[in-house]
Amino acid sequence: MEEGTSKSPGHREGTEDDPRQWDTRSDCLVRDMLDRVSDKWSLLVMGYLEDGRQRFNELGRRVDGVSRRVLAATLRQLERDGLVERTAHPTVPPCVEYELTQLGATLHRTLRPLVRWAEEHEQDVIAARAAFDRRSGAA
Repeated sequence: MEEGTSKSPGHREGTEDDPRQWDTRSDCLVRDMLDRVSDKWSLLVMGYLEDGRQRFNELGRRVDGVSRRVLAATLRQLERDGLVERTAHPTVPPCVEYELTQLGATLHRTLRPLVRWAEEHEQDVIAARAAFDRRSGAA
């Protein structure tokens, strides 16, 4: 093997603390989970489920703008990742409820500071974007 050539596509020697180490690995769970929580709906759904167990329709009403299909897909992915638990009650009509698992609750607690930061710095970001747009001549 040529000197400086990596052993595998995702291998970087001595990068245990390098946050970019997952960036080139398509099968990396870290990348997959970051994609999941940064999608448009997962964080919102988890935030509403922090209030406790909720039925599908109730959750759909609370998450403004989400379609039934997208909500179902989001919940299915969160359930697959072990972040949400789905309980189907054998009633007529069917009653399906969702709630955060312990794992989901730990993830949501971890993400709360990021949301808080975004709320606290909203005006700073708006000002920075406006300044950038003025400098670059963007509309």
